Amino acid sequence: MVKQTVVYAICCRKFLFCSSPFLGNSQMPRCSRQGMEENKIGRKKNMRLDKYLKVSRLIKRRTVANEACDAGRVSVNGKVAKASQDVKAGDVIEIGFGTKNVKVEVLAVQDTSKKEEAKELFKYL
Repeated sequence: MVKQTVVYAICCRKFLFCSSPFLGNSQMPRCSRQGMEENKIGRKKNMRLDKYLKVSRLIKRRTVANEACDAGRVSVNGKVAKASQDVKAGDVIEIGFGTKNVKVEVLAVQDTSKKEEAKELFKYL
């Protein structure tokens, strides 16, 4: 059991505690990556709008995404949105870049993505 705890500590540098059927009512550390796997399996996942714009690489930096939302240039499902609004799969985001408007549909939500995978998070409308 001690070896498993060390692996979790090195793996994530972060502990989440849950009760274990092996230890009865005592607590044991659990790897935080386990929660990410649960989200991939079937739970609906939400993310802040400014973070989604950054992760999907529609806007390069999160602070720029935040400023665009504050200026009222970003709308979700036809309503002007704040940076803190939750975005989920199926939402339609419209962003005003000067004279050009970009309209996309959210296909998936992930905490991080590589440059190649970022294109799969949304679809242009």
